[in-house]
Amino acid sequence: MNYSTLKKTVAFSFASLLVAGAVNAQTTASGSTTSGAKLFGGAGQYRTWAIGINAGVTSPALITGGSSDFNGVQIGPGFGVSLKNQLSHVFGIQLDLNGGRVRADAGKGVPGQIGQRPFVGDGVTNQRFVATSTNFLQGSISGTVNIGSIDFLHRENAINFYGKAGLGIATYKPDIKGYGTDGTNGGWEQYRAADGGSISELVVPIGVGTKFKLSDVTSLNIGYTENFIDGDNFDGVRKSYPTKDRYGYGYAGLEFTLGSKSKPALEWVNPVAMMYDELYDAALRREVEALKGRVTNVENAVNDLKKDSDGDGVADQFDKCPGTPAGTSPVDGSGCPIVFPKPEPVAAAPAAAGYTNIQFEFDSSVLRTSSYPVLDATSADLRTTGSAVEVQGFASSEGTAAHNLKLSRDRANSVKTYLVNSGVAASKVTVKAFGETQPIADNSTEEGRVLNRRVQFRK
Repeated sequence: MNYSTLKKTVAFSFASLLVAGAVNAQTTASGSTTSGAKLFGGAGQYRTWAIGINAGVTSPALITGGSSDFNGVQIGPGFGVSLKNQLSHVFGIQLDLNGGRVRADAGKGVPGQIGQRPFVGDGVTNQRFVATSTNFLQGSISGTVNIGSIDFLHRENAINFYGKAGLGIATYKPDIKGYGTDGTNGGWEQYRAADGGSISELVVPIGVGTKFKLSDVTSLNIGYTENFIDGDNFDGVRKSYPTKDRYGYGYAGLEFTLGSKSKPALEWVNPVAMMYDELYDAALRREVEALKGRVTNVENAVNDLKKDSDGDGVADQFDKCPGTPAGTSPVDGSGCPIVFPKPEPVAAAPAAAGYTNIQFEFDSSVLRTSSYPVLDATSADLRTTGSAVEVQGFASSEGTAAHNLKLSRDRANSVKTYLVNSGVAASKVTVKAFGETQPIADNSTEEGRVLNRRVQFRK
């Protein structure tokens, strides 16, 4: 690629991106003008495009150090323009177009040889090397990172520190001049790296800088970039080949954001402050307070639903018999006392005369202590008379027939065990289980079921 072609290519690329930025700015200006940007509202609520101009000085020596083909460092002029798209609070893509001149010479003369300026390290004392001067034009694209994009001390950023790195193409034309004091060229021509034409090489720019916010649109940009050339011909000689040449560019300039002024510039937005504003937004606070009020109303309504003034287990709004006295027999779902009908006895096997039935709790075969006196009296009579007795077990109708049959047998065995332990001969006591059959009361009522949970005696 020759010098003319590169200039046209870079100029066309820069013009295309500039047009794209202008179109974006017009679209932004004609769109929404909402000034209240949201943290997660997307890039469309910000101004993201910016153009910049800068000027400064160049030098073949870098502030980070490194070897050079020339001892004498001179300062040259430099300039640049840029177009940037800020993709997030921290990261952006930037196109740079730079140009200028990089200059150097052979350095100070050797002591005792006034006016002689020897070429670096060649050992030729009669040589006088005047200078090298390289004109360049460079286009590159870089990623930029805002190191100080979040300021925890201030709500609005006023100073941003950034770093950048990228890749580009540099086209340059070195011009070297030198001669020997003996009238010859002093042998320096053997180091010439160019024939006077232009050269194009890849270049890697790496830099840092600081931006100062001057207004909502304008910022002052001060930075320094080190440019590493993929070749040893930038200064026109290959004295330390195969080392690569490099140059530094220090600059200052202005950057202008594009788009509607009603939108903030993304680069200068402090996301921490935005998050704080969103959390304490007046409308949001009102919504939260309204939500608290609705929750309180729901809690009060639930408490009203649970309110039971008479303590009968039925909420007031469903209680059709309010004011039921404490201790009233169980109530129904309407809060009214349940009236149990009188049990109607059913035919059953006759019990032994004078022997009282033994009652049991629901689904239990454990003897009640209240039954001990009855059992003791029954035991005394059986031991005195020497009579035999059949102990019959019964159950109410809850549960399955098989379960109730087993339960009635367990109840009868509990009574037999008590009688035998009290001195009645085991051979005089037989056990028979009837389960839920042969009830003596109505199993549809609790009072009837209580009577059916029994053991009775038959001689």
